[in-house]
Amino acid sequence: MKLTVVGCSGSFPSADSPCSSYLVEVDGYRVVLDLGNGALGALQKYVSIYDVDAVLLSHLHADHCVDLCAYWVARNYRAEGCPDPMPVYGPAGTAARMARAYDMPENPGMKEVFEFRTLTPGRFDLGPLRIDVAQVNHPVDAFAFRLEHDGRSLVYSGDTGESAELVELARDTDLFLCEAAYLDGRDTYQAVHLNGREAGEHATAAGARRLVLTHIPPWTDAELNRRDAAAAYSGPVDIARPGAVYQV
Repeated sequence: MKLTVVGCSGSFPSADSPCSSYLVEVDGYRVVLDLGNGALGALQKYVSIYDVDAVLLSHLHADHCVDLCAYWVARNYRAEGCPDPMPVYGPAGTAARMARAYDMPENPGMKEVFEFRTLTPGRFDLGPLRIDVAQVNHPVDAFAFRLEHDGRSLVYSGDTGESAELVELARDTDLFLCEAAYLDGRDTYQAVHLNGREAGEHATAAGARRLVLTHIPPWTDAELNRRDAAAAYSGPVDIARPGAVYQV
């Protein structure tokens, strides 16, 4: 599997990065995990947006899903004609939420361009990938994903506070792409986000082989979160950067 970081800024785009979006490619199949503010533009650096096979939305906060509106425009009004409907997996109510975001009637809304499928905890196959889904600890319905192919795996946390379900999902994973939006000692809201130390503790508890910290907002020094994670986790720790590529 090839993972490309399209965008990794938490909560709002930074001067250097769109919000959350990650491209996973395997055997010619392409899936996008989240499509936050500014991500559709950056995605075009790495793949034709008409060659994406599916989108998985971890939850419906704007910094993870709002560029689906722009994607609808790009597909619906394509000069060569609208492509066949593309699967979009998201929490219950995704189709209605995206229609409201674009101020259109819910029916048909975006349903002629996207085939909306509701996420629930469990497992399903998507092209050559096996996808495991776990509900995590966030103020809205939110999910983490484990993608497996040919004995290798990567796990994306989405947005979450402390989560035993995330630890189990990330058990022995080769790459753990984990949010670390909070700064230890500064941000104290519970059941919203992890800080760097907590991301490291989750990676240690899961036995993950590599940790990549993501969703760090522009007002936080990412290096402080990396330091805190490294103090709690003995494996390699990276900070996600737009354009970074990981082979899993």
